[in-house]
Amino acid sequence: MAHSLIQRRREAERARVEAYELSLRHVSQRTRPPPDFETAIYEARRGFEADIVRDAEAWKPRMKTRDAARLRLAAARYLFARYPVAEHLEQIWIDGAGLGAGEIHLRKRWYIAAAGGGSLYTAGAAEWLSRKEVHAFLNPLGSVGFEAAIWQAIARSYANDPAIAMRIARTRITQTPRAQNRFWREVVRFFCAHPTTVEDMDDFHDYLADCHRRDPEYTLKGRSLISLARQMREWHRDLDAIARIEAARRRAEAARNRARGLAASPEQIEDRWLGAAIADWSWTKSSKDRAKREEYVVVQLRTAADLVAETRGMRHCVATYATKCIAGHASIWSLRRRASGDVQRLLTIELDSRSRAVQVRGFANRPPLAEESKILERWAQARGIMLL
Repeated sequence: MAHSLIQRRREAERARVEAYELSLRHVSQRTRPPPDFETAIYEARRGFEADIVRDAEAWKPRMKTRDAARLRLAAARYLFARYPVAEHLEQIWIDGAGLGAGEIHLRKRWYIAAAGGGSLYTAGAAEWLSRKEVHAFLNPLGSVGFEAAIWQAIARSYANDPAIAMRIARTRITQTPRAQNRFWREVVRFFCAHPTTVEDMDDFHDYLADCHRRDPEYTLKGRSLISLARQMREWHRDLDAIARIEAARRRAEAARNRARGLAASPEQIEDRWLGAAIADWSWTKSSKDRAKREEYVVVQLRTAADLVAETRGMRHCVATYATKCIAGHASIWSLRRRASGDVQRLLTIELDSRSRAVQVRGFANRPPLAEESKILERWAQARGIMLL
């Protein structure tokens, strides 16, 4: 009994000691490691040893921060900088997330050139900026990022009003690939001559990017904000039409799969409808002069984008026939002429399920011309088409 009481007292005492030690561990401050200056110097100098202007071993900063990014920036300033530079040039030492190795190297190279008192123009900026624009890039208006500073500098070379340049630096133009600099420089010049809001420029951005993607030689010369806005609205209507047709096609395909007992995922559904089992056709008009040779082709339109493009190019309503095409009740064909590198749409043809040409229309629903009718007859004979 006595032994049991003594044992319980000892266990209680041991528990109190352990609880006290645990409380001490919670309230006592842990020893912080010293700033890692050695790693900061190593990361800053790596790859740029030839550009160092001060002895790395002599760096004895009085810094309390343990933040690796700030230490790296401080090390870069010590190793390379003779002059202070704008914040957007220093940012690369703090955070390079999302950037490729080549882009990181370029930005560090630009920092070293500018902070060291060298010529940023000869250090590589000449590929995208004029000397005047390099000066503007080094002295931006307000607080901007690296890419925004580039496009603000370009805009300042075209606009007399600094507010226009500052607005452009806030648009999605600053996110465009640098390889497309020539095209987007023209866009910036256009918006400097035709000022508008950041929101409008961002709306135009998607449309202009699509124009450039489809035609690398697309230009804004001769256009106005009004005409550009009209074209953009047409483009959005086309996108909406394509989306509606695509949705109908996916529903029809899913219904057919269910009827067959298949469970196809969206990724397995084709991006076009089956169409008529008739091959495309081409015929070249003979000519001794190769430069004057003309090729006529008849191609089947089997995607939403193709139908909408035909509607837009020919100024008629063929896109409304998408449901019939998807169901297999009709197929739509386009007669085109190729000559000297150009392609011209001539006629749009609707075939029914029995390969009969039930409708043939040219631009704005005009009837076929005599020469076009002859080409149609050649195609019909070659592919077993019945012309009504």
